[in-house]
Amino acid sequence: MRTVGLSLGLALLCLLHVEAEDLGAGELDTSKIAGKWYITAMASDSESYLQRKDQLKMAMAGIEVLGKDLKVSFAIPTPERCMKFESIYKPTSIPGEYYSSDRGNKTAQLVDTDGRTYVIIFATREKEGKILHMLRLYSRTRWVRPRITDLFKTFAKMEGFSEEMIWILPRQDKCRLDGP
Repeated sequence: MRTVGLSLGLALLCLLHVEAEDLGAGELDTSKIAGKWYITAMASDSESYLQRKDQLKMAMAGIEVLGKDLKVSFAIPTPERCMKFESIYKPTSIPGEYYSSDRGNKTAQLVDTDGRTYVIIFATREKEGKILHMLRLYSRTRWVRPRITDLFKTFAKMEGFSEEMIWILPRQDKCRLDGP
């Protein structure tokens, strides 16, 4: 579950990069990614995620802009509890890419966004000498339009994820950033 939380944070950070490209801006308008997000779909090549994918549920992430850094808070439901933690992500020398060494070396890059309702983020994480890859769909609400879900699945397949590696996370409302 830690891997999921960390990967989610990186994914959100990547949002900044894509927005900058989409807007043709020299600098990303981080105010557009600040706030609350729901992690509604995932694709992963991590064996531990694939083994537990039927137990995973929709998680939450909150992004706060701290100068050039991002503070990302997570609320991730597990069968045992609601796991909450925060990480600080720092920009790398690559525009739009962020890095965190909290709980393993992680990077995140924005793949696609409409700048308002959804973001697709590609994240990598180093674990036990292996590089794990994850694609996540973030939404401002728990309900995602089918067109956006289809777009996410298309991006996942383009990144080499098989159908078995892609899943839509079921909604839940017990594990929240603002709750116990």
